[in-house]
Amino acid sequence: MESHNGEADDLPPPPPLPPHAEPIKAEETKKLPKPSRALVPRKGFGKKGQPIKLLTNHFKVSLKNTDEFFHHYYVNLKYEDDTPVDSKGYGRKVIDKLQQTYAAELANKDFAYDGEKSLFTIGALPQVKNEFTVVLEDVSTGKTAANGSPGNDSPSGSDRKRVRRPYQTKTFKVELSYAAKIPMSAIAQALRGQESEHTQEAIRVIDIILRQHSAKQGCLLVRQSFFHNNPSNFVDLGGGVMGCRGFHSSFRATQSGLSLNIDVSTTMIVKPGPVIDFLLANQKVDHPDKVDWAKAKRALKNLRIKVSPGNSEYKIVGLSERICKDQMFTLKNRNGGNGDSEAIETSVFDYFVNKRGIDLRYSGAYPCINVGKPKRPTLIPIELCALVPLQRYTKALSTLQRSSLVEKSRQKPQERMSVLSDVLQRSNYDAEPMLMACGISIAKSFTEVDGRVLQAPKLKAGNGDDIFTRNGRWNFNNKRLIRATSVEKWAVVNFSARCNVRDLVRDLIKCGGMKGIKVDNPFDVFEENPSMRRAPPVRRVEDMFEQVKTKLPGAPKFLLCVLAERKNSDVYGPWKKKCLAEFGIVTQCVAPTRVNDQYLTNVLLKINAKLGGLNSLLQIEASPAIPLVSKVPTVILGMDVSHGSPGQSDIPSIAAVVSSREWPLISKYRASVRSQSPKLEMMDSLFKPNGTDDDGLIRELLIDFYTSSGKRKPDQIIIFRDGVSESQFTQVLNIELDQIIEACKFLDENWSPKFTLIVAQKNHHTKFFLPGAPDNVPPGTVVDNKVCHPRNYDFYMCSHAGMIGTTRPTHYHILHDEIGFTPDDLQELVHSLSYVYQRSTTAISVVAPICYAHLAASQVAQFIKFDEMSETSSSHGGHTSAGSAPVQELPRLHEKVRSSMFFC
Repeated sequence: MESHNGEADDLPPPPPLPPHAEPIKAEETKKLPKPSRALVPRKGFGKKGQPIKLLTNHFKVSLKNTDEFFHHYYVNLKYEDDTPVDSKGYGRKVIDKLQQTYAAELANKDFAYDGEKSLFTIGALPQVKNEFTVVLEDVSTGKTAANGSPGNDSPSGSDRKRVRRPYQTKTFKVELSYAAKIPMSAIAQALRGQESEHTQEAIRVIDIILRQHSAKQGCLLVRQSFFHNNPSNFVDLGGGVMGCRGFHSSFRATQSGLSLNIDVSTTMIVKPGPVIDFLLANQKVDHPDKVDWAKAKRALKNLRIKVSPGNSEYKIVGLSERICKDQMFTLKNRNGGNGDSEAIETSVFDYFVNKRGIDLRYSGAYPCINVGKPKRPTLIPIELCALVPLQRYTKALSTLQRSSLVEKSRQKPQERMSVLSDVLQRSNYDAEPMLMACGISIAKSFTEVDGRVLQAPKLKAGNGDDIFTRNGRWNFNNKRLIRATSVEKWAVVNFSARCNVRDLVRDLIKCGGMKGIKVDNPFDVFEENPSMRRAPPVRRVEDMFEQVKTKLPGAPKFLLCVLAERKNSDVYGPWKKKCLAEFGIVTQCVAPTRVNDQYLTNVLLKINAKLGGLNSLLQIEASPAIPLVSKVPTVILGMDVSHGSPGQSDIPSIAAVVSSREWPLISKYRASVRSQSPKLEMMDSLFKPNGTDDDGLIRELLIDFYTSSGKRKPDQIIIFRDGVSESQFTQVLNIELDQIIEACKFLDENWSPKFTLIVAQKNHHTKFFLPGAPDNVPPGTVVDNKVCHPRNYDFYMCSHAGMIGTTRPTHYHILHDEIGFTPDDLQELVHSLSYVYQRSTTAISVVAPICYAHLAASQVAQFIKFDEMSETSSSHGGHTSAGSAPVQELPRLHEKVRSSMFFC
């Protein structure tokens, strides 16, 4: 939704420079070339498929008066002594107080304030430069008076003062400087499908009004989502973490005008209540004696607590070095009537028990919570501290927590619709004064859209058999795989799993035979030495490999690895690294619980793909008849960057690119993976010239395509890019695409393939519903009208059958198309690519190349355990800037497995 014609004169003037700041000289900054490619406009609409009536969670927005302007003011907050206010908590409180105190001077205007640096009004404020002094009473956000800390007056010198003087006040200076004006007519233009350069700005203002509406109700705001402090919305995920259900709401410019998109949203919060209860749950221990306090310090840093008695709120900066009974500080004691004071040493424990008369049951034996400054601590016994509600938890969830969150937050389509209607009623946007002043009103009913259901592509199995798909699913009952491999020179290793390995092998051989895979008897089954069970994972893997090397006559071609736990086995990463990076051996891990025909078939599908076989093919791929793709050599790329969880700022991001091979096939892929700077979304290793060589990702993929496709260079390159937001489309289109083109030119100066670039987004909030039916939309549903972009080329596709919860469509944006697909051909290609995923017998929700890129990134990331690094990083938002430190390189795959589908 960015406007891509942002000429310099459309921008607001820069914010005023703070005093003493040196402006950067223009010639020192790099001159960025002007973006050369613009997003391709829509080419028309698809026509194929069975028409279907749908509802969507967009609510129509109508406007009345449009000749007004939003005025944008830059907010500068300072303390009395002119130091800038850096802590987040004050902005809204100060601006609210400003509005109450100076209503007349501000012409009684309502504000839309984003909580940070921007404030908007409808019409101008009386002066251009507005400076005010605001006094906040009872500021209790952890900034105590200067002497409120042990070592000079006591942890609660401030508490004592608070008793004597009811309020602790703080004075702020607020400057509102005029920055720009935005015509409200820009919204009306968006309603007519004519975006102007101000549209995005104007929509941002009304989004801020919505956020503020929620902030005033005491919600936790996470970007465009809001979460009420209502325990009925919380679900316990274990480990001191709770899932909190809330709502997303944002205005979107669409083909049928402006709409409000409302959806259910979930975030993780820290379990509120006594700090010690959180620590016991977080570390899964049953007594405070068992708490690891170094871990506790990391988990608690930056969380907010309420301290009793007195209920003042603070932010945790750390823990005391000693336990409460031994932690001493100097207390100034006032002497009799003569006003002299003497300094005495006392422990925090004694101070609270004897001086304050507070009964402490267990705090004496544990560290105190520090809410002061690292150099001048303010220490409070742990049992007086309780975590306040609605604090985001930003660390990575464990596998169990994640599956619990998914299970507890899913909703069937009907339930979701009624919840959303309810939210819209309850949020009462029509009463929001700023929206009323804009003349905005929001419809109460879901928008109707026309969809089409595409016919499922036909699939081929072995022996020329057809596979019939029903509702996006099929099976291999009584069928053979289309290209079955043989499993030979192989062995089994068992890492102490309680599993009857002999039976497993016997059943695998039998099931393989039925599917056309010739599975030889394994050379041997290697059981882990029981003494190794408790050893570190890397040692266990080394030991197992020593066994394999001494007993086998030569290197095996395949190893089946039996693990004791599903999903979170710590042997998995080191084992994969050993096999794939060091020895080049194809491997399949299993952790069997129920072994039946279905389970064995699924395992064999993966093994067959890894060993170079193919399970099924599209009929149009076998005959080759894919429009434009089958005519000339075409490579399909899938690109994805995966990041650590939000709280981990120092884990490298992993970039993966997969590419199709053996044209005219579109079912076979290989992958290349690299690490890059944490949180960097743009890929930086696509093209890396080094003298006459290029060490980038793209070169090795192109060479592989050439060698596997009968020495043909691709004349067409179709790129599917995952995980970028609309604000980054121009970067993908200009920076990443340029690097890919350079990698092509580096191989052959005269070679100019045609490109089509498509972004796939799963991270959006548009959902589709069948009116009056409890089911999800059928697989193959495509929507390219009404709720799509007014000008850009995009469509929504639900290619899979939503079995649980509500189907999340994938939003495809075509940024560039030199190949020249018709809308129908492109939608059919995307649909077909959801049916070539070799790991399952179902259509998947996003094209297979993107899924494979995810898999490759997450598997190779396991080679290096990044967790140790992240544990030491601060949990709550200790972000390093992208690209600051050198990044740990990933081990390269062994050449024997480099071109295999190892990620399957």
